[in-house]
Amino acid sequence: MTKLVKGAPCRAQLSFRMSAALALLLGAASLASAATLCVNPGGKSGCKASISAAVAAAHPGDIIRVASGTYADSVTINQPLSLIGDVLHPPVIDATGKSNGIFIDGMAAAPLAGVRGVIISGFKVENANFEGILVANASNVTLSGNHVTDNNKALLSGGGCPGIPAFETSEGDDCGEGIHLMAVNHSIVLDNLVENNSGGILTSDETGQTFDNIYKGNVVRDNPWDCGITFASHPPATSVIPTAVLPFGISRNTITGNQSYRNGLGAPGAGAGVGIFAPFPGTIDTANVVIDNDLYDNGLPGVTMHNHAYAPSPAPGVNLNNNKIIGNRIHGNAADTDDAFTPGTTGINIYSVAPIGGTVITQNEFSDEAINIAFNAPTGQLDVHFNDFDEHGIGIDNLGAAWIDASQNWWDCAAGPSTHCSSTAGANIITAPWLPFPSVH
Repeated sequence: MTKLVKGAPCRAQLSFRMSAALALLLGAASLASAATLCVNPGGKSGCKASISAAVAAAHPGDIIRVASGTYADSVTINQPLSLIGDVLHPPVIDATGKSNGIFIDGMAAAPLAGVRGVIISGFKVENANFEGILVANASNVTLSGNHVTDNNKALLSGGGCPGIPAFETSEGDDCGEGIHLMAVNHSIVLDNLVENNSGGILTSDETGQTFDNIYKGNVVRDNPWDCGITFASHPPATSVIPTAVLPFGISRNTITGNQSYRNGLGAPGAGAGVGIFAPFPGTIDTANVVIDNDLYDNGLPGVTMHNHAYAPSPAPGVNLNNNKIIGNRIHGNAADTDDAFTPGTTGINIYSVAPIGGTVITQNEFSDEAINIAFNAPTGQLDVHFNDFDEHGIGIDNLGAAWIDASQNWWDCAAGPSTHCSSTAGANIITAPWLPFPSVH
């Protein structure tokens, strides 16, 4: 039996408090020692003339303030620091002829998060061959208030992106899009304008897991060759990371309060408002939330979820389960194409050759869509509740053999699904009881 010593818990508490106080003092000292560097055109008043020069001179935790002007630069960051532009007159990073405008590079520690605590705020980033902003193997990153436009310049007219790094395994058709997060966690993409790139905001997992990120308040528009916001589980980058040690997949991310419109119009089926893809065995795109967004006038359905190849156990499976689509306003989007074909303009399409489970569609408002929700899976169940369907379209079209529990929805009239209200198509759809009034106000 262990003998209790009187007073030991108090000494332990005192020791803990002293340690905590010391940690606070050390943290305060670290903050106090952080320097503020400056950048302006010409390097006047002791400032650097280029952003890259300031980053090279910075120490962890430093703040770099960048004055208005145009900087022909490509900035690589591999330590914690804050890069802050002028809010009223954002400085321009013109990356003409360069790979990226900004590259937050934690690849040296892949598949772990190699860089933490980076803030990028208040810049216009343009003309990069590949991504305007690329974040790889990082955590606690904030991208806020940036204008990312006219990047992906290396994209060939017929598809292909010559020169893109080998660790970007599936970017040949889009050059990585405007903003790209790869193997990133606990980060936020906030209040950015992302326009006129090949695609908008891409999240992938070639070099490690991507999870627990927030995408909020962004305007993503007029990106012609891909989706506005994409979560795509990709093949692992075996050129830099052995598959045996690679955890990958995309999970527990939140897309909220964004506007995603007029994306994917460069060719039929080019891109959705929000795309969630786990395309083949071994890919994972699960437990993500798409909530309170405006998704309209895109070249694929407002929310598009795909899986195209399935290998049953014991082969590696595919996980496109447990995603939530909640409280979005969806209208005027296009039909899906190819094997995920929908027979008319579509608000949400979920297509999977693998069983689907745990996915919930609730409290969304649809208009100007021939099909509000389309579902095509061989087995499993989709839960659809408290949505407001448009009377001019099919509320739910079940194109596969799986079941849909579509009770407690508003079919645009109190009579429920019928020829005079929003209707259903296909079998295995439960509609009763339905709501006698709209759920969304």
